[in-house]
Amino acid sequence: MFILLVSYTPRLQPHGRSPHRRLKLHPKNSAAVASSYGAGAVHDSGGNRHAAPFDPAIAELERRLEDKEWEREHYRILHGDAEKDDHMKEWEEFLREEEDFINDDDRFNVSDRIRALFPKIDLTPKDGFVSLDELIRWNLDQARADQLHRSAREMELYDKNGNGIVSFTTFRALRQQSHGDGNSLGFPWWKEEHFNASDVNGDGFLNKTEFHDFLNPSDSENPKIVNLLCRQELRQRDKDGDGKLNFEEYFHGLHDHIHGYDDENAAISHIGNMTIAKERFSKLDKDNDGFISEHELEPVLDKLHLSEHYYARQQATHAISEQTKIMMED
Repeated sequence: MFILLVSYTPRLQPHGRSPHRRLKLHPKNSAAVASSYGAGAVHDSGGNRHAAPFDPAIAELERRLEDKEWEREHYRILHGDAEKDDHMKEWEEFLREEEDFINDDDRFNVSDRIRALFPKIDLTPKDGFVSLDELIRWNLDQARADQLHRSAREMELYDKNGNGIVSFTTFRALRQQSHGDGNSLGFPWWKEEHFNASDVNGDGFLNKTEFHDFLNPSDSENPKIVNLLCRQELRQRDKDGDGKLNFEEYFHGLHDHIHGYDDENAAISHIGNMTIAKERFSKLDKDNDGFISEHELEPVLDKLHLSEHYYARQQATHAISEQTKIMMED
């Protein structure tokens, strides 16, 4: 299992700085980060998901780099027309110093880091092995730490007077100024109905927790957000406008999409299979009225809006699969 964890991180030369292979930090582009809220993950400008770092030490370095890039991009909003501070002009030097640190084996030894992390992952049970569930939990914890950090930083941007709450008027004005309207949900999320769904106590403002849910609807357990996401999905596929999905609307607009994230052991031939589609439609149609309502979409919402838990499982499954291949080859 130690080998499994080492495989998560690129290997360095045994002593000193590696002359041929260099670990890279990956500060996420702030515009891409902000526009990707709701997709359950951070994506780069090319649409590829940036996985949360496995090592919290690396994650902290990346967050520091990302914070600097974010401040640089939002400097005018945060500080007005004042000239940028010297530390904002030293971005490339800062990045180079941090990468020099993680590539110096005397200061940052990957094997030692894995040994230190292992007992923190091997918890339930503490048996000297890392299970799939333990790896998922670890990945999820790292991803959520990243997510909370980004939300807190965005709160700083929109909470102009520092009172811990954000109004929709303030949010909309600054959002359009810095990011535009869309995101990777596939439809504009930054609307007042979405803001109101996140407002749990109904006071017209979002506090830190509510604002985090607003920025990350795919990971929210707020019933109003869950229902709104279901209604939004239904609206997109409801061709006849009757407020529900018949089988044709389900088959041509939803079935294959859900199947792509469904049972890992399902045969690929099931995609586009009318018989399989009817079986799945019937399972969703709980009241047997021949239609799927917004509430009946809830069981498959996590297939339409992938959460951090989905990606944590995906990463863990891939890591264990790769290690199994290595062991079989040996």
